[in-house]
Amino acid sequence: MLAREGILEPRLTAEVLLAHAMHCERTYFFAHPEQELREVEWIHFGRYLDERLKGKPTQYITKKQEFYGRDFKVTRDVLIPRPETELLVEAVLKRRAEARAIVDVGTGSGAIAVTLALELKRRVMATDLSMEACLIARENAARVGADVDFTAGDLLNAFADSSFEVLVSNPPYVPLQDRATLQREVRDFEPALALYGGADGLEVYRRLIPEARRVLKPGGLLALEIGFGQAEAIAEMATKWRSVELLPDLAGIPRVLVCERP
Repeated sequence: MLAREGILEPRLTAEVLLAHAMHCERTYFFAHPEQELREVEWIHFGRYLDERLKGKPTQYITKKQEFYGRDFKVTRDVLIPRPETELLVEAVLKRRAEARAIVDVGTGSGAIAVTLALELKRRVMATDLSMEACLIARENAARVGADVDFTAGDLLNAFADSSFEVLVSNPPYVPLQDRATLQREVRDFEPALALYGGADGLEVYRRLIPEARRVLKPGGLLALEIGFGQAEAIAEMATKWRSVELLPDLAGIPRVLVCERP
């Protein structure tokens, strides 16, 4: 059924949804191939399959997504964390492992902030325009014991000048004009607030980069995830910063911009 509808990795998707219906790990199937489903498991499995066939992402059905080796709760109030965003985390860990004052802007599920707090074993600040996202992120932090303070607000309005040593962000960067070309799983289910960055996808960067200069201490690190084809335009916004680098993902596409406040 999944394959006929063009669902990517149909076998894996079926196993993940079945495991969710049975409240077990996928490895359980190989250890107990003879087990028959109970009626309630059939009912749940059927409902999950129906939702997936209608385009709902698997992560929103199971309400979880792995990021940096940890499971995070995700709902339709937050963007599903992507593997390429781990490059953003690694850029901060490599360049500012000693930093004490870190803020994650547009935290969503809290994946970046929680990961940095756990990996660096220190407190991290995080902010998001969506109160619903902050509540999900706070739940994720509490479940794994991460020391993160969450604030609902627009970008960095809540913070004073020269407050941080590191600012990290995966802002909305999809151009509105690209909406029709997105996969239906993204277009119809993930939150528009976390996806679209204005007509050209750069609207948030135009506000965030000057704001970052205000709240970062001299020499502070700015680390931003960027979208396909945006590297040149965003690097141009950072011409007055120093040590500007563009870091490629595994496909060789510029994915992260890092630079330091002069």
